[in-house]
Amino acid sequence: MSQAHFTQLLQFFKILGHETRLQIVGLLANGERSVGDLAALLKLTEPTVSHHLAMMKELGLLGVRAEGTTRIYGLDTTFLERMSKDIFSPANLANLVETNTEDASEQKILQTFVEDNRIKEIPARRQKRFVVLKWLVNQFEHGVRYPEAEMNARLKQYHPDHAALRRYLIENGLMQRENGFYWRIDET
Repeated sequence: MSQAHFTQLLQFFKILGHETRLQIVGLLANGERSVGDLAALLKLTEPTVSHHLAMMKELGLLGVRAEGTTRIYGLDTTFLERMSKDIFSPANLANLVETNTEDASEQKILQTFVEDNRIKEIPARRQKRFVVLKWLVNQFEHGVRYPEAEMNARLKQYHPDHAALRRYLIENGLMQRENGFYWRIDET
């Protein structure tokens, strides 16, 4: 969703998030009305109704026409249709947030098990451990072969049980080992 659409959607909900303005929409959905008519139906003063109408008109939700010295307000159905088509489409609503729930879940796991660039505890659950291992493998460069001694030294920087980490990285297909050298498996 574009920033302009996001801002418009936010403004739309701010405007309609007020009980009186929502009641005005309901009344205008049944037909055009003047400020005086709306004030009488809502049991409000005309200046109060005018204030609400001005906010709704600025958003583009209302149209206004003059009938002598009286202003007549009505819902702008083309605005509502455009909002429905452009902003309320399932694809746009799905893009309201940049991060998906999987990323948020992984971030929560990392916050639980990684602190100050060190693994506090190797997770017992396989799914959580895999998230931590994906974080760990990103600490190694692509295309570099690490001798076992260097691999152990680097892993000790992240957690004392370097042998378990080394084994998990291999078992989970994140690194490969051959003749005492370890390297990161490039994602394709």
